[in-house]
Amino acid sequence: MSKRIVVWGTGFVGKLVLNEVFDHPEFELVGVGVSNPEKVGVDVGTLCGRDPVGILCSDDLDALVALKPDALVHYGPTAQYADENIRVMTAFLRAGVDVTSTAMTPWVWPGMKQNPDIWIDPVTEACKAGGSSCFTTGIDPGFANDLFPMTLMGLTSEVRVVRALEILDYSNYLGDYEDEMGIGREPEVKALLEHTDILVMAWGATVPMMAEAVGIELDEITTTYDKWVTDVEVPSAKGPIAPGHVAAVDFTINGIYKGETRIQLRHINRVGENSAPDWPRGANDDVYRVELEGTPSITQETAFRFDDGSGRDAATAGCLATGMRALNAVSAVNDLPPGWVTALDLPLIAGRGNIR
Repeated sequence: MSKRIVVWGTGFVGKLVLNEVFDHPEFELVGVGVSNPEKVGVDVGTLCGRDPVGILCSDDLDALVALKPDALVHYGPTAQYADENIRVMTAFLRAGVDVTSTAMTPWVWPGMKQNPDIWIDPVTEACKAGGSSCFTTGIDPGFANDLFPMTLMGLTSEVRVVRALEILDYSNYLGDYEDEMGIGREPEVKALLEHTDILVMAWGATVPMMAEAVGIELDEITTTYDKWVTDVEVPSAKGPIAPGHVAAVDFTINGIYKGETRIQLRHINRVGENSAPDWPRGANDDVYRVELEGTPSITQETAFRFDDGSGRDAATAGCLATGMRALNAVSAVNDLPPGWVTALDLPLIAGRGNIR
């Protein structure tokens, strides 16, 4: 039997997933929630560039909850908009509706100490009141540095160090990275993510998750942050990066155990294929990689691509995979006891109905 779902959020990821939901045998779309007043009353098919499907976008939270779906699949904004995300998700949770989401990525591991109580307690209470469950995922933080490395660790007898890397070219990326990452800025400008607490909050949730998975307690979590400055103009979709400005960053989040880094997340994000030429690259451009030094040592590299002739880039493929992880998890989350759900609680999710 197909799952009745409400999708909240019709931004980039939301639209990608909705276009897959329309034709998916395992899901019945019964409602779509939006925050943008200009989208209210618009047929979601039209909004997604298709023929009308008879479902109008709505910002009426009570009306959407009253549809009593099996799940809310939430593609809301980042943790910068925590209050709004919590308002929407807890309304469904209190009504007994499970939530899967790609927003609020610090919730990938709710037990991370950087999560403030005002983010955690309302969801805990809503799940208890409604007998419902809440699962947050992403790509990074998310399955690229929790599901992938933890699966590989289960193939070893010993792990000396496990690294999960994102190696991406941001040339076509239109999201925010100037103030956040320092890309495009002068090197002396301190980016938000250069602050350890902010970097761990934004990207570090899977480090303590992996520690929990293998039964250790980390001594501490540390970070590093390096910048590469270009001496030539570098073109990008957001406009050129001028000489003397940052065109690549390399940062790490390090789980320290017995005085050594044993779990590491590393980001190598550059604008332009010639930027930071001495920094690591993947066998392909734009990849996520796991490097496990152990017995045995294992390397896994994952590239997300479209081969359907659409011309969509690797970043878009990764965004769709992110969204589909949350959607495909609905049935498993429905079967779990009430409360917070993490990657450690889920069974194998193979994507029921995806071969058809």
